[in-house]
Amino acid sequence: MSRGGFPGGFGGINMNQIMKQAKKMQEEMEKSQENLASQTFESTTGGGAIYAKVNGSKELLEIKIQKEAVDPDDVEMLQDLILTCVNDALKKVDDAQAKELGKYNIPGLK
Repeated sequence: MSRGGFPGGFGGINMNQIMKQAKKMQEEMEKSQENLASQTFESTTGGGAIYAKVNGSKELLEIKIQKEAVDPDDVEMLQDLILTCVNDALKKVDDAQAKELGKYNIPGLK
């Protein structure tokens, strides 16, 4: 008599095969993450007055500010342009991660 109603194991599921598939998926995800980390993402705001470049690990690599964007009487505008530019570059990283890692269809992973 079979225990727990699972004839032949877990309803015929080969646990060894599942573990191999999980390991393969993990390796592919790690490779995808490494690939993303090596990419760069750029953004400009203010008609090109501010430029930011980040990598896929969300590290700010470069920022350029054109002289015309620097107005001592309006520092807040410059700060807003920088924030907008950097956040846009970081959003591009998030979008790329969602696209790349979304193909694995794992709940809770964006």
